Amino acid sequence: MNTTTIFGRLALPDQALLFDLEALYGQLQRIKDRRKRRGVRYPLGDMLMIGILAKLAGQTSSRAIAEWAELRKLELARLFALRRKTMPHFSTWSRILGMAVDPSEVEEVLGRFFARQVNKPLQPGERHLCLDGKTLRGTIAIGKSQGVHLLAAYLPQEGVVLAQVQVSTSGSEVSSAPLLLASLDLRGTVVSGDAIFASRKLSLKILQAKGDYLWMIKENQVQMYQEIAALFEPQPSRPGWSAPPMDFRSAQSIQKRHGRREKRRITVSSLLASYSQWPGLMQVFQIERQRTNALGETEQEVHYGITSLPTSLATPKRLLALVREHWGIENGLHYRRDRTLDEDRSQLRMGHAPHLLALLNNTAIGLRARRGQNNLPRAQRTFDYQFDKALALLAA
Repeated sequence: MNTTTIFGRLALPDQALLFDLEALYGQLQRIKDRRKRRGVRYPLGDMLMIGILAKLAGQTSSRAIAEWAELRKLELARLFALRRKTMPHFSTWSRILGMAVDPSEVEEVLGRFFARQVNKPLQPGERHLCLDGKTLRGTIAIGKSQGVHLLAAYLPQEGVVLAQVQVSTSGSEVSSAPLLLASLDLRGTVVSGDAIFASRKLSLKILQAKGDYLWMIKENQVQMYQEIAALFEPQPSRPGWSAPPMDFRSAQSIQKRHGRREKRRITVSSLLASYSQWPGLMQVFQIERQRTNALGETEQEVHYGITSLPTSLATPKRLLALVREHWGIENGLHYRRDRTLDEDRSQLRMGHAPHLLALLNNTAIGLRARRGQNNLPRAQRTFDYQFDKALALLAA
């Protein structure tokens, strides 16, 4: 095993602490430091590691990271064999995050690390990858309407972000998606997205990469939307005429939680696949959602979607599960970044700092998820008290 040695005194008081160079620690050491060599006091890889440790311990801003590191400077200096027994000032942390590193390089390193942590799909459509964008609201300057907007490729079953790119101010999520997906192995993967991603060009690129797609459809794809809506529209009975043959298949789920009840029913058809010009289209579906609150008040919604998954790989029950997983990205990723990690309140705008902080947040969430720790506040308290346990996540 390719390892390097640094000394620790938390879990291993009198022993050398071994770091596998193929683990995240070793990978971070290979990232290019863009600072001028003269005057650099703190190695970039070590600072990124300390930043991740601070995030695992629940620190939500660059200032909080700096203060956390300062309080633990003796332990950290010993663990990372630093020549100085001090930690960077808050302003230094801001410069490290903002100017010392190219976020795309860090994204690549983290993507490779997490890709090795998850199981590779054995058959088509086995793995689910969600596309979803998020604006960092704290980066929206007064009088402006745009801030830093990031597009993520998220594995909902594993709770891991495999890749992320920043959307340019002149671009869009759908135009940034090919760049995001180009870095990933899509074999055996079904890529899902909201209606904004429902484009023929993107669908074709995914198929060419040996993957599959699942898109929600709205009025932005007028013809497809109208065809699906007409297909699932109940046909009136006419005397002397029989109803046209249909191949509809359906499944439903009912969820009860906190006095609320939600019923989802999916109806699936392959009839449009025979004549549609959409690349690789195999099935279309309609989802009816009915929500009833504790007062008995009911809301109903109807959603449409398309997929390249054939019936042999995606039953109605499977498609309904995929859509539910995609809708779950709000709680699985965005809520944790916004609420638990307080991402939207960060107003650090220097250089690449907003993107880097979001990367650290994704990493902290993914590392906890790989350990089965879905209660993030509880995990944060544990890692803050015993951060050598957090270090073990990065060292092995």
